[in-house]
Amino acid sequence: MKLTVVLIITGFLQVSAATYAQKKITVSVENAPIELILKTIRKQSGFSVFFIQRDLKNALPVTMNVKEVSLEEALEKCFYNQPLTYIIESNTVVVKEKAPPVKINRASFTISGRVKDNSNLPLPGVSVRVKGSTNVKSTDNLGKYSIQVELRDSLEFSYVGYVKQVVLVKGMENIDVTMVPNEGSLDEVAVVGFGKQKKISIVGAIQSIKPEELRIPTSNISNAFAGKLAGVIAVQRSGQPGADGSSFYIRGISTFNGATNPLIILDGVAVSSGDLNALAPEVIESFSILKDATATAIYGSRGANGVMIVTTKSGKDLDKPRINVRLENSVSAPTKIPKFVSGTDYMELFNETIAGRGSSEVPYTQDKIDGTRNRLDPYVYPEIDWYDEMFKKAAYNQTVNLNILGGGKKVDYFLSATLNNNSGLIKDFNVNTFKNNISVKRYSFQNNLNANLSQDTRVSLKLNTQLRDFRGPAKDAEGIFADVMNASPVDFPLMFPNNAAERRDVFFGGRSGGNVNAGYLNPFAEMVKGYTNNFQTTVIATFDAEQKLNFITDGLTVKGLASFKNWSNTNTVRSGGYNNYELKNLVKNPDGTYSYDLSMIGTPQSAALGTENSTSGDRMLYFQSSIEYNKTLAEKHNVSGLLLYNQEEYSVNNPTDLISSLPRRRQGIAGRATYGFDNKYLAEFNFGYNGSENFAKGKRFGFFPSVAVGYVLSSESFFKSLSGTIPLLKFRASWGKVGNDQIAGARFLYMSDLNLTGQGYTTGLDMNYVKNGPTFSRFTNNDITWEVGEKINVGMDLNLMNKLNLVIDFYRENRSGIFLERAGIPGFFGTDGTKVYSNIGEVRNQGMDLSLDYNHDFGNGFFMSLKGTFTFARNKIINNDEPPFTKYKNLSAVGYPIGTQLGYVADRLFIDDADIRAHALQQIGGVIMPGDIKYLDITNGIDGLNIINSSDMVRMGYPGTPEVIYGFGPSFKLKKFDFSFFFQGVANTSFFINGFHPFGPRTQRNVLQFVADQRWRADDPNPYATYPRLSKLDLPNNTENSSYWLRDASFLKLRNVELGYTYKSARIYLSGYNVLTFSKFKHWDPEQGGGNGLRYPSQRIFNIGLQMGF
Repeated sequence: MKLTVVLIITGFLQVSAATYAQKKITVSVENAPIELILKTIRKQSGFSVFFIQRDLKNALPVTMNVKEVSLEEALEKCFYNQPLTYIIESNTVVVKEKAPPVKINRASFTISGRVKDNSNLPLPGVSVRVKGSTNVKSTDNLGKYSIQVELRDSLEFSYVGYVKQVVLVKGMENIDVTMVPNEGSLDEVAVVGFGKQKKISIVGAIQSIKPEELRIPTSNISNAFAGKLAGVIAVQRSGQPGADGSSFYIRGISTFNGATNPLIILDGVAVSSGDLNALAPEVIESFSILKDATATAIYGSRGANGVMIVTTKSGKDLDKPRINVRLENSVSAPTKIPKFVSGTDYMELFNETIAGRGSSEVPYTQDKIDGTRNRLDPYVYPEIDWYDEMFKKAAYNQTVNLNILGGGKKVDYFLSATLNNNSGLIKDFNVNTFKNNISVKRYSFQNNLNANLSQDTRVSLKLNTQLRDFRGPAKDAEGIFADVMNASPVDFPLMFPNNAAERRDVFFGGRSGGNVNAGYLNPFAEMVKGYTNNFQTTVIATFDAEQKLNFITDGLTVKGLASFKNWSNTNTVRSGGYNNYELKNLVKNPDGTYSYDLSMIGTPQSAALGTENSTSGDRMLYFQSSIEYNKTLAEKHNVSGLLLYNQEEYSVNNPTDLISSLPRRRQGIAGRATYGFDNKYLAEFNFGYNGSENFAKGKRFGFFPSVAVGYVLSSESFFKSLSGTIPLLKFRASWGKVGNDQIAGARFLYMSDLNLTGQGYTTGLDMNYVKNGPTFSRFTNNDITWEVGEKINVGMDLNLMNKLNLVIDFYRENRSGIFLERAGIPGFFGTDGTKVYSNIGEVRNQGMDLSLDYNHDFGNGFFMSLKGTFTFARNKIINNDEPPFTKYKNLSAVGYPIGTQLGYVADRLFIDDADIRAHALQQIGGVIMPGDIKYLDITNGIDGLNIINSSDMVRMGYPGTPEVIYGFGPSFKLKKFDFSFFFQGVANTSFFINGFHPFGPRTQRNVLQFVADQRWRADDPNPYATYPRLSKLDLPNNTENSSYWLRDASFLKLRNVELGYTYKSARIYLSGYNVLTFSKFKHWDPEQGGGNGLRYPSQRIFNIGLQMGF
């Protein structure tokens, strides 16, 4: 009987102990006494905890955050790095001091040990460093190491994904370490569509960049994209303040309907590239690029061209606010400007030109040439360097940012204010009361406020405000630069002196015998005739709320977001007329001076400033609600889901017609489901279901799904032996569809457009009978629907030795249903040139993008990192509804990239008249003479006509948008100094140079120096000269697009360089932007593109800055 009772009691105790052991422990404390933690564990587990009070006196404060873990795991966290240990006996935890290690007293000796992970498995590849030195070893495949140390040394143990540990040697000869996973690293998240995901679980193609990498000495953040974001192709075409942002595309261009820009999301709301450029890097918390269908399908109709997601900073729970200030002062100057010939060379070249072509133009006299060369009088013999007269050598700019971050447990805040003050290169003159130079002042404010209403409820208010004040000449700067090229340097001065004190008129130089407003334009008069004031404001207000529904089930959350955006634009142009004068009754005085009268050209113009005012603007309302679920089941099964509804309304403030007065509306549903097993096997499904007003009933909604899988090979148990060399190896693959409803920039294209005041109908045998009446300018087409991109992506993420990270993706997209006007349908009765549209275009785009970064800590405060990216994107037209080129296939655009142009294939220059007679007849335009361009007869074997005309053109060169963009550069840090530089380049791009041909039939265009130096000359008839025979006549034969004018536009730039010094919380730095350019093309900055190069030049910027924290 007694034995039975004992057995029953023993069994009960065992069951009781097992039951307690199954209870989960939850502890979240920071720097708490270990005794408090032990009492908490005792209370939650039901186990007795035994310890001697004096044993706890050397215990360290405990910081731990565990949720529903086992008793053993909670104790491991509690006793990590403590001078205590414990044992579990029955249902009692016994705490005791650790046995003291064996010490040695040698000054220098070898210490060894073993490193394990938290599963007690050996951890190879762990970096073991003597702190503050270059003495570094790594653990072997068994986790073992040995290293030479001294008595007072400390050892640093570091490994990717684990918390770095520092252990004092203190004479010990053996140190074993258990590495603890860095929960922040394992749970590190990246921003994805409508949410966040752990990086380890991401299977889409997503690229992120640190905000500090976007800080360069320009006021537009998009100028930092080129070469730093794999998959992004960006080029900066202009250096004009206020218009110097880069054009950028994600994975190139996949459509030719005009809607090629990516979707930009700022704090959950779609914004413009201008709004993005106004952001200071200091306000950005995260910046992600979504590239493949898995990443973008959830955006449905808006994600076809990729997505950029920018999240601004939030406040933090701090004891006191953190204040940061950045001050910058920079000087900017053109990277390169075209060089022109002198005035005397201009006149001699002009005389050579008209003599060689038999022109009726009057040559410049030798007296005019000699007087100009000898600088006898600046008004009688002017020699004007228009560029030097009108533009400064450099401009000065300032940037100030002040931001404050702080808060408490309930409320936190982030406030930022930025001022950019940029000026242009135009000189200011005192001929008017206003200034001529460009001035752009931009004020940007970001105010973010978050409130934790309860443990499960959080609300946020984010307010972005931008003010832009532009002042500049009435004529746009691009036009002024073009005027400089089209002006003769010797025909008239900027202005004549006004000796009549009672007259306030400005005597602008001019020349009669031509159209003053065109061929003989005075660029200076055009520049100072008036000014423009433009003021823009943008306000983006976003309110969002998040409610955790843990009372229903853990991991369930609902969210809501509402946003309002308003943009307004006020423009004032004040401009007056001006009078041009020329010399009359010129007399040379005995003393060598000149007397003359001034004669006004044309009718008098009033200098009084007229005023033109205009206003415009738009506004957008956006609403979004979602429910999310995120849960880890049985410690290995990670599941998540998202279901979201959104709607958008866009309207203009001052509509000009009935159509523009109607708001544009979108609505849609999006969803995502993910599954991951033990961070090894990953799967994801996304969809967007969107409606658009642009399509008829039955076509209005589109469904855009995507699926993706991932495999983390490095998480397999059999891969552990290689984990020291390859800590991460992940493979990804995705397929999906995305949509685009931005078709032809028009609305309601499924409806007919009837013109009640059309030109009417023309009939009769001689087509001489006209009857007025309504006509169709667009026919109805109820089949118009979505442009759809089908995307495939495969990628790999690789980490080597905790130092080298490689991400590489290969992709292919077929864009079908591209909306275009049908070219194969002829006009017919009563249509008035009716446009018939259809979803018929098709483009294929494919390529790859790669990012690489390497980091190494050499010790002694010396750290180095290296970053590189490479992007290749090539598209090909599959169908553009072009006419069937059955005969002249060389004219077809099918099979070529978008933007590839037609041109003649140049052979060389004609040598003499016999060469011209022996060649095919060139019917391109103008009378052909020796020194003109000789073209190949491409179609001679097709039509046998022995004639060269537009049918002989072929597709040539690369697109203007580069197919290849890359960047690379290191950064170094040595104690308080830091230094970095970054090279960026493009390839597979070309352009035609045109619009620079000198003199011209209707202008007195100046002569570029390379034209004068490398032209064909009758006394040196080089058939391979760089420039053909000069002409004052209209000669299309020498100016049409051809391989003669095709140029390689690739370049390599030293894009950024920076040197800094940090002292306490302050850093001073010197930086440069566009410092050096290497290119085969020498005449102007190749990044500006083709044409004549005389537009507002790209800027080289040198900057001094100061950053301070308080």
